Amino acid sequence: MLITDWTRHALPAMLDDLRALVELETHSYDKAMLVKGLRGIRARAVAHLGTPDDEILHEGGGHGDVLELYYRGTAPGTVLMLGHYDTVWPTGTLASWPFTVVEGKATGPGVFDMKAGLVQAIWALRGLRELGLPHPGVRLLFNGDEEIGSPASRPHIEAAGEDALATLVFEASMDGALKTARKGVGLFNVTVTGVEAHAGLDPYAGANAIHALAEIVTTLAAAGSREHGTTVNVGMISGGTGRNVAAGRATCGIDVRVTDAYEMGRIDDLFAGLRAADPRVKISVTGEWNRPPMIPNPASQRLFKEAQEVAAGFGWPVDEASVGGAGDANFLSALGLAVLDGMGAVGDGAHARHEHVVIEHIPERTALTMGLITALA
Repeated sequence: MLITDWTRHALPAMLDDLRALVELETHSYDKAMLVKGLRGIRARAVAHLGTPDDEILHEGGGHGDVLELYYRGTAPGTVLMLGHYDTVWPTGTLASWPFTVVEGKATGPGVFDMKAGLVQAIWALRGLRELGLPHPGVRLLFNGDEEIGSPASRPHIEAAGEDALATLVFEASMDGALKTARKGVGLFNVTVTGVEAHAGLDPYAGANAIHALAEIVTTLAAAGSREHGTTVNVGMISGGTGRNVAAGRATCGIDVRVTDAYEMGRIDDLFAGLRAADPRVKISVTGEWNRPPMIPNPASQRLFKEAQEVAAGFGWPVDEASVGGAGDANFLSALGLAVLDGMGAVGDGAHARHEHVVIEHIPERTALTMGLITALA
C-alpha cells in the first residue's frame, strides 16, 4: 500500500483522536488539566504504537510535565518528534466552543495550535510501523509549557535534540509552508520609582513615575525597526494610587521580537541606557531573552531540502517561511542542530476564535512526515 493511500484510509480515526485531544482542555496555567491531558495523549500513543521501548516523565513543577516515549527503529539513529500539548485557552472554553467539523474544517480550542500536529506525529509513526518502512528510532517528546516560554521543558528538549539525526516540530504550518526561521523573543518589565506627593497641595515636590514611564514608553516604541524585523511592543502598563497623587510607582510589560543576535545586543543597550528627565526617578529593568532567533543553519537547510524532495515525490510543492512567532525549534536551531518546524496542520487562527484545521490536508501532512523519516533512514 502506498503511504498516501494509508494516510487517507486512516483519516477518520485520526479525526476521532483529534476530537479526543481537543476535548481534553490543557490551559498552560491549569496543572491538573495538563496532567489529565498528558495522560490522554499517552493513552492514545500507546493504543496506536504499543508499549514504548523507553519512557521518561520529567516533572514540570507548576508547569506541564514533559513526556518522552521512545520507539526503536529499523535503521541507526533517532528522530525527535516534538510537540506541545498546552494551549492558550482557559479551562471552560470548550463549553462555548466545542470541537466541530463543518465544511471540511475542524475547529475548537487548540485544534490548530497544536493538537492536530500531535495526532499527525503519532499516526505517522504508526504508519511507518504498519507499512514496514525503514526508519530510525523515534522519540516523541510532549511538553506542556510552550505557550509560556518552555521554562521547565527547555533543557529536556535541548538534550533530546542533541542526540537526534533531526528534530521535526509539529507546530502548525504557515499556509502549508514549513517554518525554517522564527524571531527570537525577549520578555521584559520596566519599573519606575518616583516620589509621591499631593498633586494639588504640593505638586512640585513629587516626581511622577507615570510621567517618567510615558517618556520611556515613547523611547521603547521608537526602538522597533522594520528594516531589521525588530518589534518592541509595550503590551501592559500599570501604576499610581490616585488621580490626585503624583505616582510613586509605575510598570510596563514589553514583548521584543528580533531576527538576529545584533538586534538583541542593540535592545540590551537600549534598556541599559534608559533614563528619565527627572533625576529623582529610578528605573529598573527585569526579564530576559526567552528564545534566541531561529536562523537557518546548514543542517536545517539540508533537512528542508530533503523534505522538499520527499514532497516532490508525492507530487506536492512545499515552500519555506519565516514567521514572527517563536517556538521550541528556536532552542535547537541556536545549537546548530537540524530542525524543521511547521510539520503540523494546515489551517489558520492560532490563539483566535476562528482557529481551525483544513481536514483534507491531514493525510498529506502525515504522509510527508512518514516520507521524510524514511528518507532519514
